[in-house]
Amino acid sequence: MPAEQPGTAATRSIDDSQEPSGYECDLLVVGSGAGGLSAAIRAAHGGLKVLVVDRDDHIGGTTAISGGWLYVPGNKRGSDREGDSRERFTTYLRAIAGRYYNERSVEVFLDTVPEMMDFFENETDVEFVYPQLAPDYQMRAPGAMAAGRNAYASPINGRALGADRMRLHPYKRELTVLGVMPQIGPDLEQFLHANQSLSSFFYVTRRILRNWAERLVFRRGLDLSNGNALIARMVLSARKLGVEIWTSSAAERLVRSDGAVVGAIVSRPHGEVKVHSSHGVVLACGGFTQSPALRSTLMAHTPSGQAHYSPVNANHTGENLRLAEPVGGYISNEVLQPAAWAPVSVFRGAGGRERVFPHLRGVGLPGIIAVTSDGRRFTNEADSYHEFISALIDKEKGAADVHAFLVCDSRTRHKYGLGFAKPWPLPKFPYLRDGYLIKGRSLAELAAKAGIDEAALIDTIDTFNEGARVGEDRLFGRGVDEFNRFKGDPLHTPNPSLAPLEQAPFYATRVQTGDLGAYAGLAIDPRARVLTREGEAIRGLFAVGTAALTVFGGTYPGPGANIGPAMTLGYLVGRDVAEASTTTRSER
Repeated sequence: MPAEQPGTAATRSIDDSQEPSGYECDLLVVGSGAGGLSAAIRAAHGGLKVLVVDRDDHIGGTTAISGGWLYVPGNKRGSDREGDSRERFTTYLRAIAGRYYNERSVEVFLDTVPEMMDFFENETDVEFVYPQLAPDYQMRAPGAMAAGRNAYASPINGRALGADRMRLHPYKRELTVLGVMPQIGPDLEQFLHANQSLSSFFYVTRRILRNWAERLVFRRGLDLSNGNALIARMVLSARKLGVEIWTSSAAERLVRSDGAVVGAIVSRPHGEVKVHSSHGVVLACGGFTQSPALRSTLMAHTPSGQAHYSPVNANHTGENLRLAEPVGGYISNEVLQPAAWAPVSVFRGAGGRERVFPHLRGVGLPGIIAVTSDGRRFTNEADSYHEFISALIDKEKGAADVHAFLVCDSRTRHKYGLGFAKPWPLPKFPYLRDGYLIKGRSLAELAAKAGIDEAALIDTIDTFNEGARVGEDRLFGRGVDEFNRFKGDPLHTPNPSLAPLEQAPFYATRVQTGDLGAYAGLAIDPRARVLTREGEAIRGLFAVGTAALTVFGGTYPGPGANIGPAMTLGYLVGRDVAEASTTTRSER
């Protein structure tokens, strides 16, 4: 039953006495992304029998197809090496979150981060890399840091997983380069310069050929990076602790006993199973951003719910609400923004299937600007993708279809590509044929084809070029801070973010509003217990990840702002449940 129809017979919770027994465990986790696996691993480490169920055919959820970074301010490495502090981070978050700053939730989160990181590094197969440069997304805010608040999982060879390797959620094809998913960081820089540097070209060629050979022999590539690496390491850890993971298994409704959640009815390929979980249920099943009905309710810029596109896991349709609402849970939208915004382009891939490409890096490269249909820029393109869409929504307020255009010249398209359209030497013809790329022999022709105001576009680019030639953006200050330069091309001078648009023909592609996951989510207390509208914790029900209200107030402070809190609160729930179980046993 769709999430947008709560309260029907299919979504109601049931009393414990209404169904026969099926499967017994100590903790049931719904969802196999970073938050759910974190809770499962920590609880199992504490001696509990844990079951993870996921309605997807694969393990890993949106985490597996993401960059896999964690935003974890307060980690010991960042504090010791970079000189970060709790006071500095809270100053930063207060500045960007404003009235949505939740002091108590932030305090519990910061208390837990170092313990969570130590646990995974010392007690599991998860190995973290701490990048030398990872600027916060709003570097001009007080308390921002250029490094120290991030980590990502070290790449791993897929053979370590054995048969579970094929259960891991594959990368989205739109984000790969001929099937290879570059690791964000130095590896990605090699891919970005493969058509400019002979050493980078050979490096990328070896990576691609090795991946193709591995796919022939092992059915998929073995070099797991980014979110795939994080999930692979967590699955390996969970398996060693005896955690069972059921895929193609949807939690249909929760089970209660004496007012507490004690399990769920799970639909499996062979039929329904009643799972009894003595210590409750953790909802880690994602958010609402794939549900048009919930988008129309929670996102002000798309009243129809249709003019918004999300590259996150297709199962993010509000399963969190569908399960929690019958027992009193509700989605809180008390956030600055209801989701982690990202510009996306939408096109038809092979077989005519709709594909959604998130523009996470290319928008800030030199020689690319963004304009709306009036031909005017509306933001600093090298700011974060979240801020990009926030600015676009403000500019296009009231529009039925909020969109913009990325524009570049032939030199930039040849060097970097444009969105999903790959750079030279890959052919541009397929993108021109299907309309993804719009080409004009002049700016006037490009404007006419794209439906952009011609005079304004020419004036905008003339003005932009004057400053870009000397490395200045006189309208928005593009390239003045560490994050802007991080998103640019470090080999481009004098400003890594800026280059003029001068060489015809010119190109454009249309971008629309999208997201990387929900910020609005089930109302929870600081310990991730799901709350009723009256503010009471629902016994035995927890929510983490994008299923829950974000701890950051609807802001996007830095890379990994969904996964870091998901793992931290997941760990907190697993630890609390395991400790409660130990206390209960000792009292008997």
